[in-house]
Amino acid sequence: MRQWQVQTLGEPRDVLKLVDVPKPDVKVGQIRIRVEAAAVNFLDILVCQGKYQEKPPLPFTPGAEIAGVVEEVGEGASLHKGQRVVAMCALPNGGFSEYVSVSERDVYAMPESITAPEAAAHFITYQTAYYALHTCANLQPGETLLVHAGAGGVGSAAIQIGKAAGAVVIATAGGAEKVDICRRLGADEVVDYRAGSFIGVVKERTQGRGADVVFDPVGGDVFDASRKCISFMGRLLVIGFAGGRIADAPTNHALVKNYSIVGVHWGLFRRLMPEKVRDIEDRLVDMMLEASIQPLIYKEYPFDTLPDALEELATRKTWGKLILKP
Repeated sequence: MRQWQVQTLGEPRDVLKLVDVPKPDVKVGQIRIRVEAAAVNFLDILVCQGKYQEKPPLPFTPGAEIAGVVEEVGEGASLHKGQRVVAMCALPNGGFSEYVSVSERDVYAMPESITAPEAAAHFITYQTAYYALHTCANLQPGETLLVHAGAGGVGSAAIQIGKAAGAVVIATAGGAEKVDICRRLGADEVVDYRAGSFIGVVKERTQGRGADVVFDPVGGDVFDASRKCISFMGRLLVIGFAGGRIADAPTNHALVKNYSIVGVHWGLFRRLMPEKVRDIEDRLVDMMLEASIQPLIYKEYPFDTLPDALEELATRKTWGKLILKP
């Protein structure tokens, strides 16, 4: 089978090698899956560069989330051959491969009516958004939700999940194309941050009250500005730091405005409460079948063009999720 491997650390185009290797063995409790689609994430760039917090031994295969068909079931596993699934892959044995073997605990059944690209594109981003908005923020119908980077993978998920929850959604995005995407996803108001500040728009839309929940995967200046337009008893969700700077969070300001700063670490939630992740996944599948959410896919790439996909992702000009197709 073909598999992408990182044999030295550096830029993805320089260090990724497409190699032929045997199919992975299937150990007790494992499932071997024929990969039909794999999501391409920014963390794949970081892990190639050696800048990700997890540094697997060389050589390794990147790729965190895949969708495919069960080919073989190990002793003690309960899934069956031919079943369509989505799965999380752990380094050093990632998902940019034609076949993967993973623990059954990291595999989730997927209905036939959901395509492999949709299945691969939804898992991390929609899980993160659902956990953030419902478990961490307790978003309520009628509340105002401010979503930053609304055309990105996790931002687009937050817009859709927020609308499904009955929230009024204000999104920010950079450029006319991404603004239009946020509107098509259902955002009630969209601010092009290249053209002006979102602070005044949020205050005007909420009659000066501010956003009840802020979904921030950007950090830095965006976090600082969000503190200026959050409501009394608002919840500011720290999703990530795509902007590059980790902002300070002055506790005196949180006290005076009486809002909460809530960290969202879905990976730790998944490790500590795997049964709740399955509950969320059941709900997300129902929402996809109801068409209340639909994963936003930028482009599908042939398997041998992975370096091109990662290079395009690094420009930050893409939107939604990028999908690799073996």
